[in-house]
Amino acid sequence: MTDEQRSLARRLVLGAAGAAVPLTLAQAQGQAQQGQPATPTQTGPAVLADPRQKYPRPPFPRQEQPWPGLASRMDPKPDHGETSYRGSNRLAGRRALITGGDSGIGRAAAIAYAREGADVAINYLEAEEEDAREVVRLIREAGRKAVAIPGDLRQEEFCARLVEQAARDLGGLDILVNNAARQTAQTSIADITTEQFDSTMKTNLYALFWLTKAALPHLRPGSAIINTASVVAYDPPAALFDYSGTKAAIIAFTRSLAKQLAAQGIRVNAVAPGPFWTPLQPSGGQQPEALPQFGAEAPMGRPGQPAELAPTFVLLASAEASYTTGDVQGATGGRPSS
Repeated sequence: MTDEQRSLARRLVLGAAGAAVPLTLAQAQGQAQQGQPATPTQTGPAVLADPRQKYPRPPFPRQEQPWPGLASRMDPKPDHGETSYRGSNRLAGRRALITGGDSGIGRAAAIAYAREGADVAINYLEAEEEDAREVVRLIREAGRKAVAIPGDLRQEEFCARLVEQAARDLGGLDILVNNAARQTAQTSIADITTEQFDSTMKTNLYALFWLTKAALPHLRPGSAIINTASVVAYDPPAALFDYSGTKAAIIAFTRSLAKQLAAQGIRVNAVAPGPFWTPLQPSGGQQPEALPQFGAEAPMGRPGQPAELAPTFVLLASAEASYTTGDVQGATGGRPSS
């Protein structure tokens, strides 16, 4: 047998032993552009995907929804990792409570946590039930326990009940993700009513305080608290006056609490996303006329998709980040995040 024949025979044996059929270059690129992981061939690494083209780019159709908005009614629909996220047992046996878990960033975290082996409780508003049912289905399809707890985080008593029910139904609590938020764009401070200001503060800050206090008795060394901040904490837009203030406060909250809880072995971190395509945007978070170009100002030229943040939430919850606390992880598409 010649050297060429031996080389061909070896490739055939390796190809037969592999579980996946190699993709052509065009097929792999097509999967990457649709947000699906490119399957590696037997003769080389996975094809690189251009991050600028991986997901939809502006302009987007003009669209509006009543608050709080539904992911299922957005155009294009956000990618939360429903078909692309692959777990590797990094959160096996963990129990997580995620607020705003029906859509957007919270939904992406819930899907990823379940596929990493965690049982998950999600909180959402009753108006978001349609999206929440889909998340529950995806968690259960991953073989994990799903707990759905609707309710308004602006009420202190509900926040306490939420934590107690989640801990009871999950058999404990190891991860708290404070993600739910209220965002309403207004061109002038004169247009912000006391009702709006109060609603934003209670959803974004008071609930963070109430939920964290209620969760602490359930958390043990090795547990994690993850808060969702925003790039607007560093570069506040003129139209997001009250929202930006709460996100800056969340970063200070995170860093101060991390110092308090380090002695108990509990880590506290935050994620500060840039422009992400979630129901916050068409349901009042952006001016309707600005939405078609949402994310275009980022150096990547597009908004992020929730699926692109899931790995960050997994890392911060996992034992792999055991020395990471008081940190703020950015995902901004190139916008300055400090």
